[in-house]
Amino acid sequence: MSDELKRAALEYHAFPRPGKIGIAITKPCATQYDLGLAYTPGVAAPVREIAKDPEAAYRYTAKGNLVAVITDGSAVLGLGAAGALASKPVMEGKAILFKKFADIDVFDIEVNAESPQAFIDTVVRISPTFGGINLEDIAAPHCFEIERALIERLDIPVFHDDQHGTAIIIGAALLNALDLQEKNLAEVRIVCLGAGAAGLASMNLLISLGAKPENIFVVDRKGVIHSGRLDINTYKQRFATETDRHTLAAAVEGADVFVGLSGPDLLTREMLASMAPRPIVFALSNPDPEIQPSIAYAVRKDLIMATGRSDYPNQVNNVLGFPFIFRGALDVRAKTINEEMQIAAVRALIKLAHEPVPVDVLRAYRLDSLSYGPDYIIPKPVDRRLIRYIAPAVARAAVDSGVARLGYPENYGERLNAGNHAQLLKEAVV
Repeated sequence: MSDELKRAALEYHAFPRPGKIGIAITKPCATQYDLGLAYTPGVAAPVREIAKDPEAAYRYTAKGNLVAVITDGSAVLGLGAAGALASKPVMEGKAILFKKFADIDVFDIEVNAESPQAFIDTVVRISPTFGGINLEDIAAPHCFEIERALIERLDIPVFHDDQHGTAIIIGAALLNALDLQEKNLAEVRIVCLGAGAAGLASMNLLISLGAKPENIFVVDRKGVIHSGRLDINTYKQRFATETDRHTLAAAVEGADVFVGLSGPDLLTREMLASMAPRPIVFALSNPDPEIQPSIAYAVRKDLIMATGRSDYPNQVNNVLGFPFIFRGALDVRAKTINEEMQIAAVRALIKLAHEPVPVDVLRAYRLDSLSYGPDYIIPKPVDRRLIRYIAPAVARAAVDSGVARLGYPENYGERLNAGNHAQLLKEAVV
């Protein structure tokens, strides 16, 4: 980070008031009568209703539109175990994205937890406050244990965005790239460099979408995860393939797809040159990808490439998913975000990328034109249609798979946008 950018970022967070989020009052509080309704004695009426029927909390409180963005600070962006308090700017940033893109309110919660079980117990105890839980920046392998336990114990959506949000965007982008390269997911050989939360979740979702486990090579710091290794945990075990390809270079040779969720400059020119014809490279390490696009395109003219950066085409960015996934889940009061809902989000992103790009998106990126092709395999984060495509698909999948408490809202797709969402919330509790 340059000194100029560092200074600008610190000033942005400090002025005119510290932090990036606040609390908004949603009801009149101008008179004595208003205050009597907001607090005592009027507040006793909804308290009694909720005591009789816990579902009434969705009618009388903000629970149904409130998500906890919660972390232990053990894997903060690319900064590692920065700690719970140091993670707060990131959690506030996540809160902004929820509110900006899907009109979802957020409390960011940073937990000092001495163990995964302590973290789990903390979240369970505070869960009545929320309509959903977004886990964030929790290191693997603990993140797998934490998410599994919370899904089992809670009856509201629990979603670790570093796992499933990343997997959903990768899945949509990859299926479109394979379409353009005239390849089939069930037949291609995939190399994933990075065996953390995002890497393992992405490969698991690709298998659910049709990839063959035997065609996936996952590479960690010690090389390819293969059946001869004795140092792999339970979560990596699924990807322990029978192979004599034990290095990244050996795994990449002849591969159709490279997915990097690791670190900068780890995919060399020689490795890229050895890949199969019409390769797909997702170099998603941030801010510096596994191979620079300028180098990659110089080596392979038949390439389709994506990165995690906004200054290159095909940005794989989680903001394309999580706000709208939660929007759909909350609006049908889903008990969980299951695989059917995740796949529905993938399909919605794929479909949107095939649609004509609106003028306001072109202006935002200073482009004269943009259409489905090698430089546009995934929608742009500023595309206002994302909520109308993803949230209804997720809500419908929740209803169809039996995890929704409410039915699918009437004319949901046509009516859903930030401007009219308050009316949808009102109708959901009537």
